[in-house]
Parts: sequence; structure tokens; C-alpha cells
Amino acid sequence: MVFIDTPPDQRRRARLVRDALVDCPDKRVREAIATLPRHFFLPEGAAADAYRDAPIAIGAEQTISQPSLVAQMLAYLQIEEGQQVLDVGAGSGYVSALLAQLVGPTGQVRALERQGVLVARAQQVLAFLGLDQQVQVEHADGTETHEQRYDVIHVGCALAGEPTMLLDALQPQGRLIIPLSESSTDTVADLYLFEKQGDGTVTRSKIDDVCFVPMLSGLE
Repeated sequence: MVFIDTPPDQRRRARLVRDALVDCPDKRVREAIATLPRHFFLPEGAAADAYRDAPIAIGAEQTISQPSLVAQMLAYLQIEEGQQVLDVGAGSGYVSALLAQLVGPTGQVRALERQGVLVARAQQVLAFLGLDQQVQVEHADGTETHEQRYDVIHVGCALAGEPTMLLDALQPQGRLIIPLSESSTDTVADLYLFEKQGDGTVTRSKIDDVCFVPMLSGLE
């Protein structure tokens, strides 16, 4: 796999940020998307579409989310440098890399993906970008109990039901963003932001109607 970020790629990325992320209120999120080569995270045949504001298939029946939706989710999380982040349904590793940029060198991202072929590819790209020490990509089931506690949790797949285990893994003052669907086969979901208060109580806010691949258990 050859990773080259050409001037035309950079110009297309700049246009994407200018045109599709105009409503994103978080300057740091916009800057992270502007600097990260999205085409590195796509299969070779899809690289030409990397800077369309659209989801793109990455294999194993998974997709990389459209940039404007990624920007919206990351902006709602209000990520700060030095935070500990969990990324469930890491897929290509693109959002994991953005999260690493946002938490900076003092932060850490744990990324979980159940599809082994996607884990291997994400690890390769992150290593090339020099982020493999900051982002730990694991071939793991995101539906299992989490012993560690996180400041921020990003979920890139739709969960049927309540995110009880993920809320348990959230630190006080932490934020979780997740698509919630009515069934495990449903790709239509409601995007919610959960915020855990200092006393452990949780508030939830619906953000938007979205489409995501479903969250499944087990490893492949």
C-alpha cells in the first residue's frame, strides 16, 4: 500500500472543508479534517471519491462516514487535549486518527473494530502517519463490558437499545455520542449525545436522524 498526499489531494480536501464543513463550529475539528488525508483510509478503487461529502464502502460491509457527519459528531464531543477516548466501530481508523489529533500527544485513543481485515488496514495507515503509539486499534467486540473509564466515547455504528455499558465506562463530566436504532438490523437511527454529570446522573439530547451500519457482537 502506497501513501502519497499530492497537491491535488490537498486542494480537494481544502474544498471539502470549505464547502461541507461550513456549519461545523469547532475550529480544531475543521483543522484536523483539513490536514488528515482521508484517501489513505480507503480501498484503492475508492480513493478517487475520498473528498466527496458522502459515506464510502471500505469492505466487510462497512463504510467510512461522510465528513460533515463526522465533523458534527466530533464537535458535539468538545474534545480536549490530554483526554482518554474510546472509539467503538473504528472501521477504517479515520475517525480514530482525527480523535488522536484532537487529544494531542498527551491523550490516548482506544479503537475497537470487530472486522479483523479492517483492523490490519487501519493499523497500517496509523503506523505510516506516526499515530500507532497514540491510537491502540484492537480486534475487539465493542458490545462487551469495558473496565477502563473514558472522558469521551465515540460510536460509529448503530446500537439497538440503551448504551448502558458505554455509559458505565464514561467518566463524570464525560460525553458519549452514539446512533441508537430500534433493531439490530436497522440502519436508520437517532443520533444522541449523552453527558454524565459530576454526581453520575446522565442527560441525553437527540441531535439528528442518521444512517449507520448496525453494531454487531462477535469477531470476524
